[in-house]
Amino acid sequence: MNYVANKSRYNMMKYKRCGRSGLKLPMISFGLWHNFGVRGNYENMERMCMTAFDCGITHFDLADNYGPDPGQAEKNFGKILNSVLKPYRDEIVITTKAGYNMWEGPYGDWGSRKHLMASIDQSLERLGCDYVDIFYHHRMDSETPLEETMGVLADIVNSGKALYVGVSNYDRETNERAAALLKEMNCSCIVNQSRYSIFDRTIENNGVKNFARDNGIGIVAFSPLAQGLLTDKYLNGIPEKSRIVTDSRFLKKNSLTDTRLKQIAELNIMASERGQTLAQMALAWTIRDSVCSALIGASSPDQIIENLHSLDNMSFTEEELKRIDNISNPKE
Repeated sequence: MNYVANKSRYNMMKYKRCGRSGLKLPMISFGLWHNFGVRGNYENMERMCMTAFDCGITHFDLADNYGPDPGQAEKNFGKILNSVLKPYRDEIVITTKAGYNMWEGPYGDWGSRKHLMASIDQSLERLGCDYVDIFYHHRMDSETPLEETMGVLADIVNSGKALYVGVSNYDRETNERAAALLKEMNCSCIVNQSRYSIFDRTIENNGVKNFARDNGIGIVAFSPLAQGLLTDKYLNGIPEKSRIVTDSRFLKKNSLTDTRLKQIAELNIMASERGQTLAQMALAWTIRDSVCSALIGASSPDQIIENLHSLDNMSFTEEELKRIDNISNPKE
């Protein structure tokens, strides 16, 4: 395909520095956790990637286990990158992760040197790339010395296979230790990718968000729409083709309690008062302060464009923030 990117793409996006690094990320990034596996339509994947880039989304986020099947999202994005987006590789931030189960036996997951060295090579082969921009350790590993895991990340940067490294799903204490170890190796932990949304305040409560802000580490938020709960999708019941029906690996029907449905309805009213959809308000809330980027998933190009309108209104009054807090976490 003879694709030519939209010349106005950088006027359509806002960018934030990732921690104290030199890397800037779009405030809305495209996550390929869902819809890029064997069940997805390749032509639709291609259209979504082109639409994202045309709108100034330069950051495409993957992991080796994204699919289904594991590895399939990297393969599909690699095909798109090398057939459509290749002329723009230097304008694109590609991130991937390793640490969850990928192959049989004792070396197929977690944080050992054996696993992570094999994982980066496998990811690069699937992507058809010489390097990724950020390589993450995907989850904490209590059985592997953190010195070993961070040493591998530093070596991957020194080898040129990744430009930067970060961690994902790390708590405050482990992130602090990891950052200190990397600093001793003349390598920086520039980012912690964490779950964060109006409905999930874990990184506020466990200190990760404040630690990252105070120590120059970026936060990239995943699941900012709480797996679709912070959209209008479930306002009138459960649609037949929704993810909660077709792929319940991550979002269960029991998540939609009467209390949660009431919260969704109240937040939707508030979003409407702000001139936004619920999804747009939820994304704007997520990236309003120290979060450098929020990862969106999508099932269509139009969904990407709609979510980008969250950038049109990212200001919240103190009264609005308190109202969101009271709705999402009502006092007993």
